[in-house]
Order: sequence, then C-alpha cells, then structure tokens
Amino acid sequence: MKTIAAGDAGADAADGWSLVVPLKPLARAKSRLGAAVGAGLRPRLALAFAEDTVAAALTCPAVRDVAVVTDDPAAGAALAALGARIVPDAPGTGLNGALAHGARAVRAVRPGARVAALNADLPALRPAELARVLAVAGQFRRAFLADAAEIGTTFLSAGVGVELEPAFGGASRRRHLSSGAVEIRLVGVDSVRRDVDTGEDLAAAVELGVGPRTAARWVRAAG
Repeated sequence: MKTIAAGDAGADAADGWSLVVPLKPLARAKSRLGAAVGAGLRPRLALAFAEDTVAAALTCPAVRDVAVVTDDPAAGAALAALGARIVPDAPGTGLNGALAHGARAVRAVRPGARVAALNADLPALRPAELARVLAVAGQFRRAFLADAAEIGTTFLSAGVGVELEPAFGGASRRRHLSSGAVEIRLVGVDSVRRDVDTGEDLAAAVELGVGPRTAARWVRAAG
C-alpha cells in the first residue's frame, strides 16, 4: 500500500476510493431475513454477506481501501482478515451516524480521499460493476445508486473535500435526491443494487450469483 503525505489531496484522490461499509452487531443484523432463513442462520448469513461484499470491493481496481464500521468483535476479526480496516462505531447513533463517523476516520488519515458508503449486504457484488459505478460517481460532488427496488440506496459517494451527508434507511433514494446528490443511472450494475433484506431478496441475489461465503452458508443449506 502506497504511503501518501497528509494533506496531499491530489495524490489521495488519484490513489483510489475509500469505501465505508457499516455493519450492525450480528445478533441484530438482517432481522427481516429471519423468517426466511431461521434465527440460527440469520447472523451467519449477515456476516457472509459482509464478507463477500468486502472481498469483492477490495478486488475492485478503483478501490484503495475499505473501512468497516462495526462494534461486533467476531465480524471485525473476520473482515480485518480480508484486509478491511475496522472502525469502532464510537457514536453509536445508528446507520447514518456510523457512516459519517467512518468517513471522518478515513479522512483523518487521507484528508483528500474520495469516499463512498456501500451497503454491507451485497453478496453478489461484482468488482467490475462497482468500478463502473465509481467511474460515474467520480464526475460529481455527491452521487448515489438506488437499490433494486428504487426506493432505498446501496451506494453514496462524496468527492474530495465534500461531506458524505448520508441519509440511508427506508425511502433514502428520495432523501438523497433532495439533498442534491446526483442519481447514477446505469444498466448492467445489478450486483451493486441487489441488497438483501428478505427471503425474496436473497433468492434474487442467488440468481445473480452470490460470493463463496454466502454460497457456503445458504446455497448448501437450502440444498
């Protein structure tokens, strides 16, 4: 990993994107998925989703590093082993507080970093599709990608010197539009939009082709 002098914003931006991935404690993660997969498998799947998301993101050539904001020690250890930086969720104020905190942590080290928030539940994520999204995002101060339902958000970016201003949760597409972020409209980036909250979402992700950790925990369990 290259060493970048603090304050060298041009070098920071040229060195790739820093992604911030938020992850709840596994005992509480993906609660809506429990009815489809069972209480025992749900937290293990939540971790598998995050592992496949982070592993794919780190393989993307446009990504310099990934910071995972979590207070779950097991998840933190597993994701650190993949190469992620673990940032404790010091604010403890929910999803958007965690994302803003993660962005500040990234820029404390790389003040000129381009930062993007990425959901932790994208188990079918393809590095090439993420690279296409990042290439478009780099043209704007702030940009976002709606989820497959076109109600929520799976990705939000902020350019050099721009605050992330996350407004995730529920109907976040509308809130991000209202905040002035540009909506990225691309075809062929389904894996970056396919987050998983329900059994139907998981079936759609499996149809796209999930990563090896999700496959090991769910595809085999489903028989």
